[in-house]
Amino acid sequence: MEFFTIGVYNSTEDEFFDKLIQNNIDTFCDIRQRRGVRGAKYAFVNSNRLQQRLNALEIKYGYIPNLAPTTEIRALQKEIDAEKGELKSERQELGKVFVIEYKNKILGHFDFEKFFDNLDNIGATRIALFCVEEHPEACHRSIVADKLQNTFNYKITHL
Repeated sequence: MEFFTIGVYNSTEDEFFDKLIQNNIDTFCDIRQRRGVRGAKYAFVNSNRLQQRLNALEIKYGYIPNLAPTTEIRALQKEIDAEKGELKSERQELGKVFVIEYKNKILGHFDFEKFFDNLDNIGATRIALFCVEEHPEACHRSIVADKLQNTFNYKITHL
């Protein structure tokens, strides 16, 4: 298995899906807490539309809520963003407090072996981890990717 990460901010619908196609993604893991984005600009990644498009592209979709940060952990990052005067869509990196809490409360309890078994069972080989932020360093998907690479030796590509 090989893992990829992808965000949507600052991508058009065509650019977003082209990245998946060009990288031969066969399985798409949605690791957002909420599977909707406000406004028309990114409506194509709202859960129903996203799943329909992925189905048409023959890409399997899975929602992995146990990898999503909790509301409390997200609130920590919102505070940091507010202090910096930074919008979520413009964020360049995660705050240290967010990273620590996410690792302790989410990754520390996530059953990676079961996750890998489930991926094996559906024949997944090229898996994209999805959340909305453009830059992986600004999103919890980079923390998951680091764990996959450093603990389990999987190759990671940020799209």
